[in-house]
Amino acid sequence: MTDSPSETTESLSSLDTYADEFAASVGAEEWATDHGTIHVYLGREQWVAAATKARESGLDFFSFLSAVDWAKEVTVGEPADDVENLEERYEVLCRLSSSRDSSAVILSTSLDKDDAWLDTLVPVYAGAAWHERETSEMFGIDFRGHPNLVKLYLPQEFEGHPLRKSFALGSREAKPWPGKVDVEELPSTDNVEAGEGA
Repeated sequence: MTDSPSETTESLSSLDTYADEFAASVGAEEWATDHGTIHVYLGREQWVAAATKARESGLDFFSFLSAVDWAKEVTVGEPADDVENLEERYEVLCRLSSSRDSSAVILSTSLDKDDAWLDTLVPVYAGAAWHERETSEMFGIDFRGHPNLVKLYLPQEFEGHPLRKSFALGSREAKPWPGKVDVEELPSTDNVEAGEGA
């Protein structure tokens, strides 16, 4: 069963109201509700307070935390479309949701590439521990106050951060990105028909 247009409009209106109230309560000046999801943009200094407010408002489930490397120069992948207007930075995203209903919020903050750190969310959400470790390992972002910020996947002696766009992937030196699939041509039907008649 789908919502009627009036129910959908009312639902989006209440989502906007909730987003506006939540953003105001954490001191965020910018927010969006694209695709029915609240996305709140914060400064680094608001990060832990916003997560704490989310927890207090009923968003008790830590869904995920990861990052995006907004880089002008890339070693792998497609180059950015509008390099001149791209602000180089890391964007850290965290989704917090309710275990009782569909309420959720995505917190987002931008970090300068030369000063990439955030205070840890582990005291607020214990589930943040592994996500912060992975993000630290893969992007090189420091989560200050994390109780055990050691690597999850790579050997401790491994150097570099594989999800940074500046990280050269050895496999892409052998085969260019995005990796062409080597496919042999199928035999022509002329040869098959000629073989059948023999």
